[in-house]
Amino acid sequence: MPGKTNSPALLREKLDSLIACFTNKKATRSEMEDGIQTVLEWKQASGVVGLWNPPPVMVTATLDDGMGHGLELIHLYARAAGLKLVELGLLQAPDLIIKKCHEVQARVLGLTVLHQFSDEDAVRIGQAIPEQTLFIAGGAAFFHDPDLAEEARVDYVAKDALAFLRFLLNALG
Repeated sequence: MPGKTNSPALLREKLDSLIACFTNKKATRSEMEDGIQTVLEWKQASGVVGLWNPPPVMVTATLDDGMGHGLELIHLYARAAGLKLVELGLLQAPDLIIKKCHEVQARVLGLTVLHQFSDEDAVRIGQAIPEQTLFIAGGAAFFHDPDLAEEARVDYVAKDALAFLRFLLNALG
């Protein structure tokens, strides 16, 4: 079809441009949603599937977050980049998260942990997921206890969806 492209390089440019646009500015959630929505619309119109072939699998869940607003934004950004999402949902048991990471051979685990009472579960997950799974975490528990990330073998603590995307693009190439 004329005018359509299947170039991951163009998608990478769009994502890099979005990151650059928000890097020196405190973007609101609405601005971050609008920005990534524009990329998603371009992606669909252009026929670009994603940055990777085959797409890496990302499992997402929360341990103690019953709202999941952060995950909603992470899902948008992950879809824009072209990850295959396995969304476990809110308030998931550590054993289910670990099991699913092994079952689907997850390349990335995105986990939200809000409360420090979930730290033992986060550590258990980090020690039991596959070695090749990148563990990207977010949530207040990691900001209140900087040692938690190291104990849980978290590869990156993302302060927001933009930081998540920046790390993801660098880590997965």
